[in-house]
Amino acid sequence: MIMSHLIDLDTVRVIWWGLLGVLLIGFALTDGFDLGIGALLPFVGQTDLERRVAINSIGPTWEGNQVWFILGGGAIFAAWPPLYAVSFSGFYLAMFVVLAALILRPVAFKYRSKRESQSWRDTWDWALFIGGAVPALIFGVAVGNVLQGVPFHFNQDLLSIYEGSFFGLLRPFALLAGIVSLTMLMTHGAAWLAVKTQGPVAARARAIGSVTGLVAVLGYAAAGLWLAYGIQGYHIVGAVAPNGPSNPLYTEVARGGSWLDAYTLRPWILIAPILGFGGLLLTVLGLRSRREISTLLFSKLAILGVISSVGLTMFPFILPSSTDAHSSLTVWNASSSQMTLFVMLVVTVIFMPLILLYTAWVYKVLWGKVTEADVAGNSHSVY
Repeated sequence: MIMSHLIDLDTVRVIWWGLLGVLLIGFALTDGFDLGIGALLPFVGQTDLERRVAINSIGPTWEGNQVWFILGGGAIFAAWPPLYAVSFSGFYLAMFVVLAALILRPVAFKYRSKRESQSWRDTWDWALFIGGAVPALIFGVAVGNVLQGVPFHFNQDLLSIYEGSFFGLLRPFALLAGIVSLTMLMTHGAAWLAVKTQGPVAARARAIGSVTGLVAVLGYAAAGLWLAYGIQGYHIVGAVAPNGPSNPLYTEVARGGSWLDAYTLRPWILIAPILGFGGLLLTVLGLRSRREISTLLFSKLAILGVISSVGLTMFPFILPSSTDAHSSLTVWNASSSQMTLFVMLVVTVIFMPLILLYTAWVYKVLWGKVTEADVAGNSHSVY
């Protein structure tokens, strides 16, 4: 307990805000290309063997990549309880759809090759498409709704009351954010296939990824202009209390101006959109020029930049309210106790390097291209 006071409450709050971003970005960097390949599967593979090549490029690692998703959900639950309560109740149906799609994915992986029937395998391939495309789209829609504000408020007993509906989430800006998310992850999947496969699968992946990458660039630019001129931002009124109580009603919040005012206050955060735009454009150029490793790295930089730009632009807000600005959740008013955050930080410092080392080792061992000859000649292949 004494050790927990070695780090101020405001400091550990910011650390956990950053760690939450690391977990979400880690999920997008790893499982993101799994989702992207699922969304690409019906298009990059024209034959069963070609689709098996695409599937086997992620077959050994896709389950391990989901650890970042689990860690992100756990971090929200433990570090930011009000955020967990509001988002998981308000977005209940949307999250149900995401979980249904994510559950469909492992079933499709395991069952598609159990029978030789082409119609059987085609059905499960489309299931893999749904399992990849739907989460990628909805994650972006969720981010688009967060930037616009979510219709919820707290009563005097701090009971969160959500006033929206599932179809109310499908607002034009949110759908644009969903398209950016989907095309960005499809481009990431194409970059992975360019590294891990060859022949027709790699060629189609490069062609499709070049198009989805440009769509992502245009969508990201359109979203930025929309934020600048069509969506109001949020700001804290009066003095900020970084060490204040974890009570959303304690903070005075007003709506007005633009989210992009943050770039005037903190010019250094321009690095995020620069990485986003630059990474996407370099990924497209890399796909067209048939570069492999550098293209995948540029794709990862793009994801880092795009996701970081959202968090850095909104800071210190993590879930603004569109119906009652004073109920908006921020880094300062929605965290767990100092002791909880400190214990979680110690655990993270111990185990996060182990996860990273193990992940790096797995990818090193499994490195190399997946060929049609490898897949066709392996009678023990699950996929």
